[in-house]
Amino acid sequence: MDQYSIPRHLDDPELIGFWTFDEFVVMLVPFGWGILSQHIVVGLLFSIGAWLGYRKLRAGRSMCWILHLAYWHLPGGFFGLRSAPHSHIRVLAG
Repeated sequence: MDQYSIPRHLDDPELIGFWTFDEFVVMLVPFGWGILSQHIVVGLLFSIGAWLGYRKLRAGRSMCWILHLAYWHLPGGFFGLRSAPHSHIRVLAG
């Protein structure tokens, strides 16, 4: 019998209900829009669709992969980064 046990779920992400934080935010935005526009069922359907699409886009990758994808495909000032150049600038020297 082992005297010590090693936890198996030490590196698991924190969950809000059944979802990780980023999945929860992806679901919260369309659902909040549905509540504000008084179309709760439509907002619920959009939030489930956004969650499934986000899971497919992410597909086991880390959250950093999504941030890198957003940096390259969203407008330059979207994140408001001051130390990083905008993504549309291709030549940095000379």
